Amino acid sequence: MSDHREPEAGRGPGTPESADGWGWRRPELVMALVVLGLGVFVIAGTADVTAAGSALGLGPRFFPVLVGSALLLIGAFYVLDVVRGGHGDPEESEDVDSGARPDWKTVALLSVIFLAFAGLVDLLGWIIAGALLFFGLAVTLGAEHRLRAGAIAIVLSTLSYLAFVKGLGVTLPAGLLSGVI
Repeated sequence: MSDHREPEAGRGPGTPESADGWGWRRPELVMALVVLGLGVFVIAGTADVTAAGSALGLGPRFFPVLVGSALLLIGAFYVLDVVRGGHGDPEESEDVDSGARPDWKTVALLSVIFLAFAGLVDLLGWIIAGALLFFGLAVTLGAEHRLRAGAIAIVLSTLSYLAFVKGLGVTLPAGLLSGVI
């Protein structure tokens, strides 16, 4: 009789495993706990938000509570799945090159765009800073038609401003357009 054993599904040769058999579960359990923790963080962060609801009855707490609750639910099921022995399957997509090097230039550009948005939103206002954010992200991620990307960015930032300010009653900075909108 041979002592040859087949590796478990999702684990290949060289996969580290501790003596207690939890080697492959640790990263997944950490991720599951992070999702659960984010849910708790979001729910706790909305506890002290006090503002009147909109005409629709939705206030500024509605979406954070919805997202936080979803994170709690997903995190709890994820933790349960990992503890019961579940694990993710390895990526097998034909579009993915697992040997490709990370594109740090794109990561850096996206980071600069987000930081610029955070720094300029009070000065320029949500609509202008949001349009620059959406346009910058689209171009950095490969938008071929820049005029169309710019038009869509303006529409998205304007609609998101109106949805939050008029629909949900959330105050967003008007910036340079103060008095116009």
